[in-house]
Amino acid sequence: MNRRSLLISMLASVALPAHGQSTRYELENSLTERAKWRSFGNKDWLTGDPIERARSGRSRVKTYELENVGGGTPVARLKSLIALAEAGPKGYDAVHVGAKVKTPRPPTQMTLGQILAWIKRTPGQPHAIGRYQFIPPTLRVLVKRAGLPTTVRFSPPVQDQLADLLLADAGLQKFQAGRLSRKRFMNNLAKIWAGLPNSSGKSHYDGFAGNRATITRTYFDAKMREFFPAA
Repeated sequence: MNRRSLLISMLASVALPAHGQSTRYELENSLTERAKWRSFGNKDWLTGDPIERARSGRSRVKTYELENVGGGTPVARLKSLIALAEAGPKGYDAVHVGAKVKTPRPPTQMTLGQILAWIKRTPGQPHAIGRYQFIPPTLRVLVKRAGLPTTVRFSPPVQDQLADLLLADAGLQKFQAGRLSRKRFMNNLAKIWAGLPNSSGKSHYDGFAGNRATITRTYFDAKMREFFPAA
């Protein structure tokens, strides 16, 4: 029995997740996505709970919010767009709307260690957190990649630093250099952030654990052309 079959066999008897998909389906889907991301250059992408991955922490963006994408540089404006799709008005202090047990203090006032401890104490709920709605597996991997001690505060600059790693994974440098098309880059971003739509106009994880795109592909594309007119 190969490793994939062994993993599926071991977890076949686990209780069904809340959204109703079978455990076998969840595991197979996780392994498939992990293989995709391994080829994409991020070997540690899908570690941990596959049910929680990429969840957007808000409902569809309101019309009046669409003009509030700020930031000085094109990359800063892209981050604001991602935050708009993922976190909503609370920004850096956003906690997933589905979390029944919230953090004891605003996330920006907590250390990385305290946030990881909150995640461990509150199983069975979404834990997407911060301006970029980092989920537990992603947060753990990014903290290690950034070489940050758990005593560091989950401050806005730290959140931006972790988001920069994800943008690099999506191919930001290649995109800016003209070696990656805007369409491919946007689709790569949609694989990381579920609130962003891919070419189909839907979330890459549409219907999975309640995910859906929170902005339209037309708006996403228009903003990308505005932010990066030469790309």
